[in-house]
Amino acid sequence: MSSMQQNLEEKIKKLPPELYKEISDFIDFLLSRRTQKSRKKKKPTLNWFGGLEEYRKNFTSLELQKKALEWRD
Repeated sequence: MSSMQQNLEEKIKKLPPELYKEISDFIDFLLSRRTQKSRKKKKPTLNWFGGLEEYRKNFTSLELQKKALEWRD
């Protein structure tokens, strides 16, 4: 066990028992925040690629951009 772990354990033992739940909740919060950060680092997928392929014959890319702006409003 590292000295940091021992130090944390000693500090926790000095706290009143009614704060143990709060410590546990805070640890859970820190762990969840860490997993959320690791999810953000994922590379984007291009699953949308080719989604407008059916319109290729009818519109140019510029026309599709203009249409997309119209659809957003």
